[in-house]
Amino acid sequence: MNDKFDSFSGLLRGALGDRLKGGSDLVDLFCEDVVFEFPYAPEGLPRRLEGLSALADHLTRLGPMLELREFTLHAVHPAGDTVIFEFSCEGKGIATGLPYDQDYISVVTLREGRIARYRDYWNPLVAVHALGGAEAAAKAYAGEATNV
Repeated sequence: MNDKFDSFSGLLRGALGDRLKGGSDLVDLFCEDVVFEFPYAPEGLPRRLEGLSALADHLTRLGPMLELREFTLHAVHPAGDTVIFEFSCEGKGIATGLPYDQDYISVVTLREGRIARYRDYWNPLVAVHALGGAEAAAKAYAGEATNV
């Protein structure tokens, strides 16, 4: 398996298949009370988001920081209501032009066809590098201008 997707929502639909219900928008794939966790997030970036509005705000903040071009789904491991999948993405830091080529393992728990919990395991060093360093990453996430 090395299926390619041009969006995160496409990747989710490819990994979760018929288990996933919801509309066409990315946020429609998540429960209103979703918990999204990033156990390895560096200082200045969130480790936990609670609720759909927090997730939507997070996605809005990431948009100006990273350009994600292609997602590749490598493996899917279903386990009841939980699905573990391995994927990678290619992209770049928008302010720096530096590569953001990341590998992920995600643990997703579904409830009634929507994502209720998402634990995202990724290498924070790749993100920090692409964003121009830890301080620049934290400032960009906070919406502060940086001199990268």
